[in-house]
Amino acid sequence: MKGKTQEVLRLVKLCCQALDAKKAVDLRVLDVSAQSSITDYLVLATGTSEPHLRALRVELEKAIDASQHRIVGMETAQESGWIVVDVFDVMVHLFSAGARAKYGLENLWKDAVVVSVPKLLGEAKPRRRTAGAKRKSRAK
Repeated sequence: MKGKTQEVLRLVKLCCQALDAKKAVDLRVLDVSAQSSITDYLVLATGTSEPHLRALRVELEKAIDASQHRIVGMETAQESGWIVVDVFDVMVHLFSAGARAKYGLENLWKDAVVVSVPKLLGEAKPRRRTAGAKRKSRAK
């Protein structure tokens, strides 16, 4: 069973890397294996516009196809603000900001274990300083 868990976590990581590369907003991973009989992980991300959502979906599809995993199903209702990509053990939900707030999957799955995305990606993302912060530090 542990081997399967590691393989699923590699798939989750792959999905997160693909979405992060295309600048997905508020990327979150929930381990729902104890609550769900249909999937083990939910990957949630927000796109800033309909074209951004499409770009996230396309990048995700490319990454999944290249990894030899099979997409079981996909729901991409035009301009709904919600795209679902089912890779069996992992379900990816891509939202517009409004749809994410409206459906509140984080609240629906509040008993799930939250997986740290930076830890999963193996990086502690350094905070980028803004131009204003640079000026302030020089002024001291």
